[in-house]
Amino acid sequence: MPSSSAHQDFVTVVLGGREVTVPGGGLYDRYRMDPDLDAIARDPRVSGVDFFRRLPKTRVDSPIGPTLTPNFYYALASARLTMLAPSRAIRARLPEELSPLEVVPGLGLVSVMFFRYDVCDIDFYTEAAVGIAVKPARHGRLGFFDLVSGLKNEHLHSYVLSLPVSTEIAQVRGHDGYGFPKWVTGLDVGIDRHRTTARVANDLGGVDLALLADTPPQKSHVSGERVGSLTSYTAIDGAWHSTLNQTNVLNAGTTRSTSGVSLQLGEGRMSDDLRSLRPKRAIRFDVMTEGQAALHMPVPTSVQSRSK
Repeated sequence: MPSSSAHQDFVTVVLGGREVTVPGGGLYDRYRMDPDLDAIARDPRVSGVDFFRRLPKTRVDSPIGPTLTPNFYYALASARLTMLAPSRAIRARLPEELSPLEVVPGLGLVSVMFFRYDVCDIDFYTEAAVGIAVKPARHGRLGFFDLVSGLKNEHLHSYVLSLPVSTEIAQVRGHDGYGFPKWVTGLDVGIDRHRTTARVANDLGGVDLALLADTPPQKSHVSGERVGSLTSYTAIDGAWHSTLNQTNVLNAGTTRSTSGVSLQLGEGRMSDDLRSLRPKRAIRFDVMTEGQAALHMPVPTSVQSRSK
C-alpha cells in the first residue's frame, strides 16, 4: 500500500503550540492516539493486535501537551548494522554522564538503524538513526548479562546522535516530546524477505547515508514470544530522561557475515556522526521484516557520572 499519494488530503493539528499536517482520515486524524484496536486489526497489513491489548494507554502531560502513551506501531520493519568502534572516539561524542558498552577494553558498539512504520498511531513514516550502545545509566558494576543482552540487541541501552524522519508529526513529537535529535528529510526504506534498502537524503537532495543488503533468512515468532527493549537516554530541559521502546518481534533474522551488506556514506549529518565514531568493522546485521512496538513517553531518570 503506498505511503502517500499526490491526491492525499491533509489536515492541520497542533502539538505543543506547533502546527503540523497529518493525513486526513489517517489513524492520528481519526483516533488522536486512542485507537480502535478492533478496527486496526482488520487492516490486512496488521497481523494481530493482542500485543497491544495487554498494554493499556495512560494519559500524561508532556512538552507537546496532553497525550496518550505508549505510541503503538502495529506493523513495522527494521534493520540494524552493528559495528565496532574505538571507545575513545565514542566517549568524545557521549555526554559526561554516559559510558560506552564495551565488548573488550577499548572497543564499543555503534549502530546504523533504519525503520519503516507502515501502520502506527501517527501514520506512516520512515526513520534512520546513528546510535551508541551505552551502559545502563544506573549501572554500578556491569554484569555479564548486560553485555550478552546488548550484543544480542535484546535489551539495549542507547544514546542517539542522529534520528532523521520523513514526516512533520514524527519530528515534532520526537524532538519536542522526547528530546531526540530529529529532523525531516527525504528518507526511503524498503525491507522484504529478500532485500533491504535505505536512502537518507541530505539538505541538497543528495545522499547522506544509504544501505543496500541481502535480507538475512527470517525466523517466525508467535506474538509475545520474543519481546525486546531499547532504553534511550535524552536530556529534556537540562534533566535526564529515559525512553522505553518495547518491540514484539514476529519475523526476524541475523547474520554475522556482512559480505552482502553495502553501506554508503555521503555528505550530511548522519554520515558526519558515523565518521566521528571511527567505526572499524561491521560485526552483525539484524533485519526484522515484521514486528510491532510500543514507544513510551520519556520519564525522569538519575544517571551516574562516568568514571574517569
